[in-house]
Amino acid sequence: MIAAAVLAALATACVLAAEGLIQARWTWHAPRTAILLWQSVGVTWGLATTGALLAYALEPYGRGVVHGLAGVLTTFSYGVHDLRDLVRLTALVSGLALLALLVALPLAAGARTLRARRRHRELLSLIARDEPAVPGVRVVDFPGAAAYCLPGLRSEVVISNGTLSLLSPDELHAVLAHESAHVRERHDLVLLPFAALRRALPWSRLIRDAQASVELLIEMAADDRARRQCSPRRLATALLRFGTATATLPTPDGALGTLGGTPAGPARMPGRPKSTAGANVMARVNRLVRPEATIPAPHRFLILTGSVVLTASALLLWLIPG
Repeated sequence: MIAAAVLAALATACVLAAEGLIQARWTWHAPRTAILLWQSVGVTWGLATTGALLAYALEPYGRGVVHGLAGVLTTFSYGVHDLRDLVRLTALVSGLALLALLVALPLAAGARTLRARRRHRELLSLIARDEPAVPGVRVVDFPGAAAYCLPGLRSEVVISNGTLSLLSPDELHAVLAHESAHVRERHDLVLLPFAALRRALPWSRLIRDAQASVELLIEMAADDRARRQCSPRRLATALLRFGTATATLPTPDGALGTLGGTPAGPARMPGRPKSTAGANVMARVNRLVRPEATIPAPHRFLILTGSVVLTASALLLWLIPG
């Protein structure tokens, strides 16, 4: 019973931590550290929530979640004699259902994303062309602004013909460095579970805001990596040009765009006002042209250590006898 109570408290703490991370601005000074913290909070919440239900349901077995669950599943014995047993059985079914859902959602989202990328690559093979001025980049004939990447084993960076006319050579170099950062750091995998939960629970304000927060952080992380290869001001002016372009091609499914986007759809998701997307662009521009001091390395180390301890504690509580 103690394990169930501690896991329930840990799940509640994760929800409060998520609310705090959504409002926090220190995350902008260390986006990679903040992304890892977000991932830790998400995994810990899943383990703690399902673990609390299962620990309560399996408390009579007194062997912890893992061993108690193995005993129930192998013997198929779960007696129901009174109301308390019925409540425990309900908690068992709920916990198993939630665990299956949390595993199935990212897998389904990943399969959907792979299909979307495959279809888009087939389309690019028909309409895109190589441009000697930008080797290794696919160019599509579209008069408006477009720049995005298709991550994966056969990653591709795609820009529109309008982008070539819109940006100066230095700005184009900065945008391509940004897209290459997305590909190298596999930001699509970071966003996948958040996008999957967003699709499953579109009414949840917390999940919607968490996804938006992580989206912005991965864009800032890509900006930080790109600035190692280009002028931050050129990247900032390129973002402003994209943001004020009269015609902008939406980011395709499965791709990551210069102005933001997820594996589940375009940068501007339903329910997200255009002003919010504009505010995110301005936040990125401001930190590029007026960089602030980053979080000291010891502080980042403490945050990362806390993330590991947080997730490890949830895993440990699955093994502690209830």
